[in-house]
Amino acid sequence: MIGPLAVAIHVLSLALAAWAFVEFFRHRAPDRPLFLGLTAVGVLVLVQVVALVVGLARGGGPAEGGEQVTLIGYLLTAALFPPAAAVLARMEPTRWGSLIIGAAAVIVPVLILRLGQIYG
Repeated sequence: MIGPLAVAIHVLSLALAAWAFVEFFRHRAPDRPLFLGLTAVGVLVLVQVVALVVGLARGGGPAEGGEQVTLIGYLLTAALFPPAAAVLARMEPTRWGSLIIGAAAVIVPVLILRLGQIYG
């Protein structure tokens, strides 16, 4: 797990969530910068996931079989969550799209935190 990258994901994702929630309360649909922020979070998460997969392939991570399955589930969820949120927000071009992005941006740091707990 790359510690500084995890911190960057947390900070950027929570800032994006605050921004998306402000847009939601202002009754605004998600615009291009909001989607770019979600893309940036998604790219950082993908880098972290690849680093964890490489570490897992080298023998790092949990030793128990059940925890490895849980880790792989969290890896897949973390990697696919930001793109799925972007697709859903594009399908909902109203203020609710901003809420979808905000909710996803709140969930991503939880996934990353949980990945660190399981991997470590």
